Amino acid sequence: MLSDKKVVCPNNLLDKAGSNKGVKAAIVNAGKPLPMLAVLDAVNEKLIEPIFIGDKNQIQNCAEDLKWDISSYEIIHEPVENNTAGIAAKLASEDKVKIIVKGHIHTDILMKEILKRQHKLINKNRLSHVWHMTLEKDDKPIIITDGALNVAPNAKTKMHILKNVVNFAKRIGINRPKVAILSATEEVIESVPTTIDAKELTELANSENIDADVFGPLAFDNAISKKSAAIKGIKNNVAGQADILLVPNVETGNSLVKMMIYFMGACAAGVVVGGKVPVVITSRSDDAPARLASIAAAVVALD
Repeated sequence: MLSDKKVVCPNNLLDKAGSNKGVKAAIVNAGKPLPMLAVLDAVNEKLIEPIFIGDKNQIQNCAEDLKWDISSYEIIHEPVENNTAGIAAKLASEDKVKIIVKGHIHTDILMKEILKRQHKLINKNRLSHVWHMTLEKDDKPIIITDGALNVAPNAKTKMHILKNVVNFAKRIGINRPKVAILSATEEVIESVPTTIDAKELTELANSENIDADVFGPLAFDNAISKKSAAIKGIKNNVAGQADILLVPNVETGNSLVKMMIYFMGACAAGVVVGGKVPVVITSRSDDAPARLASIAAAVVALD
């Protein structure tokens, strides 16, 4: 059942990111083969100009293994892994980098540093994570949020997540995105709290005139399948044609994305948005094309 399909980076992200060429990027704890390969790919696409943070010898050794001359790029020597996140956050706070890319460091260590008030990287918005999912180079994407950062968001937090993802969708060319607020059913049921949240979020989006079609609750099948929605008699602007799936909790989003990766060979481009700088937090098991796509997504998400 596991897919052996080769993961491919989508053209739409590379094309959209191309208008922001040579963005300064902090590579946090860079001296491992996969992060370095992804950065090399992003440099070859002219997307970023990296500042490497980490053990200088390891970084240079990885570059040599890749036959990549990095002598023209800045390396900040910091052999202690957990200290690299603070350096990246400080660079971002001083406007010396425009995006932060996770290398070989735990996500919680990196995000904890980014959230520190002293760096002033967080504004009034709540940070959230978006996944841009595609199968082929020219696929129309499905966007999934939030499956990596906010664990069990309430309706207020989901409103921040909604605004962040609508902004991201517009940046990749979806002018009026269709957002499905997912639950286990399309009925509002008191015993299923996420259906109540979905209804509240739909009403909030309408009252605030969010520039998107937003509807929930919707189950997964009637969010993405017109046939399923028609059989169940669900008629609205989102049912069966969602661009964005706003999931009820981190387990749902994470599982959905991982199923698409491992069963379908999907390319998952993931980025944290809503703060001063986009943050790429790829998994250590991600393939190089997905890492490149994530960097492209971060470049696209720039203000």
